[in-house]
Amino acid sequence: MRRIILLGGLKMELSKELHEKVLEAIEAAKATGKIKKGVNEVTKAIEKQQAKLVIVAKDVSPKEIVMHIPLLSKEKEIPCVEVNSKEELGAAAGLELGTSAVAIVQEGEAKKNIKEIVDNLK
Repeated sequence: MRRIILLGGLKMELSKELHEKVLEAIEAAKATGKIKKGVNEVTKAIEKQQAKLVIVAKDVSPKEIVMHIPLLSKEKEIPCVEVNSKEELGAAAGLELGTSAVAIVQEGEAKKNIKEIVDNLK
């Protein structure tokens, strides 16, 4: 399975290690910081420039539901990463169901992971 990173409208392959760091960052931010879950909350966090990192599920159907998120993230200069599934994203966010998008708003103990993720995107 390929994992894709979206940053500045460019697509790049995301290594398995970096993919795991993204999920770990969500879990750490949920426990010690603050995250927003779902397309509407994530969109608001991006528009208000509160998001530090945005994560979108690849398997969202129809794609139109989340198509605006990478573009809005690019406009606001917020890193945006794509992971394989809603279930994986939901589990990392502490949900029983999947979620289409997550935004890390306050890093908490995930600050180091987020910095490493963003540095690897450059």
